[in-house]
Amino acid sequence: MRFKGHFQNTTRSVLKPVGDSLRGLMQADPNKKNMERMEERVPDSDEQQLQQMLTDSPWDHQAVMDQVALEADRWLGGHPESCLLLDETGFEKSGKHSVGVGRQWFGRGGKVENCQVGVMAALGRDQRVTLIDARLYLQQSWCEDAQRRERAGVPEAKRVFRTKIALALEMVAHQRQIGVRFSWVGADGFYGNDPGFLRGLDAMGEVFVADVHCDQLMFVEDPKPTVKQKKGKRGRPATKLEANSPAIRVDEWQAQQPPDAWQRVKIRDSTRGKLEVEVLHQRAWLWDNEESAAHEWHLLVRREIHAPDEIR
Repeated sequence: MRFKGHFQNTTRSVLKPVGDSLRGLMQADPNKKNMERMEERVPDSDEQQLQQMLTDSPWDHQAVMDQVALEADRWLGGHPESCLLLDETGFEKSGKHSVGVGRQWFGRGGKVENCQVGVMAALGRDQRVTLIDARLYLQQSWCEDAQRRERAGVPEAKRVFRTKIALALEMVAHQRQIGVRFSWVGADGFYGNDPGFLRGLDAMGEVFVADVHCDQLMFVEDPKPTVKQKKGKRGRPATKLEANSPAIRVDEWQAQQPPDAWQRVKIRDSTRGKLEVEVLHQRAWLWDNEESAAHEWHLLVRREIHAPDEIR
């Protein structure tokens, strides 16, 4: 990896621990990646220097990630299939002093656990993908505890509570700002089920593919929200918008479709031959009961050929 820009004037005394740390992370036992074990695997390294570089040196982690993103863009960006994938991951912790740690949903374990959670962005193309950005999720309890934030060294700019949705949208905007090239944004159902996330991407002019939950309401024709005329002369004039067509759950709509509505589509070539699935497509409108107009997007329903009960 070539560091430049922010690091062109950095001295070798700082860059050596950085390089040693990277080599240590790649070579050490995955279950024992502490400074002592890294020192054992990297010749002429010093665990105290590694620790000092990580905890005390005034290096800019975002500048490092941005350089990684630009290097990754050279290989994966700028193609019709280039995509920015958003997701979160958790890191189990036994104590209470690590920044952002607390009892919260631990996705990898499928339960609520004491952990840290980060929102991640990865650049992908075809079968290749690499991490290019990350944001630590700081729970509301941390943002309200000044002493705890101070002890943990949380930067001033990061002490304001941000939802995971806000962090994800920040990363999309940031990657566009630094020049990373991707054709679409992908996310799972946690993000796709949040109306603010989808509308945020739409407002940014992004093409996106996001999972939604089976109880997502949609309209199969434009509901054209209007304020209905009040019947009778009594009472105040109506002000609340109402849809002019009924909404339906996506799973209910899917269950109503005839067998011949499913189309077989090739996803990609795999080691076992063509990977194919069956899909339904429908233009769909989403409305939050407040906006003056509904958003017109597309609903795609996918099922596995050999496991038709597996539907997304």
